Amino acid sequence: MTKILVLNGVNLGTLGKRRPEVYGTLTLDDIHNLLSKEFPNVEFEFRQTDFEGKMVGFIRDGGGSDGVIINAGAWTHYSYALHDALEAISVPKVEVHISNVHAREEWRRHSVISPAVNAVVAGMGALGYVAAARYVLESSSQR
Repeated sequence: MTKILVLNGVNLGTLGKRRPEVYGTLTLDDIHNLLSKEFPNVEFEFRQTDFEGKMVGFIRDGGGSDGVIINAGAWTHYSYALHDALEAISVPKVEVHISNVHAREEWRRHSVISPAVNAVVAGMGALGYVAAARYVLESSSQR
């Protein structure tokens, strides 16, 4: 069975409560259920942390999966540690942003992790995770 590691970073444990006008009302559990229903033959392993070093460890574990979907939250914009960890694993990797970061504050428009992933999805809400999973599945089947 295909396994995709879905990593969610700082503050994403508050999805559904934090700024619903920007991030929507779905929780991480809701997004996990959405993915499981959309892709019943895929094992999704969801992890969330507010600690950068722990996220680096999660990424290293991603090398044992068929792909990684990562929403790093604010770390997207400054964590070279996450960049280096992502660069070191050789599975398909997709960076996800629930909101359209390019339509928000200037500082949100730059990602230091984008050069270390294969694709970026932004502004699609929870459907961005679905798009990312499709990409990972297509990419994994071509390897």
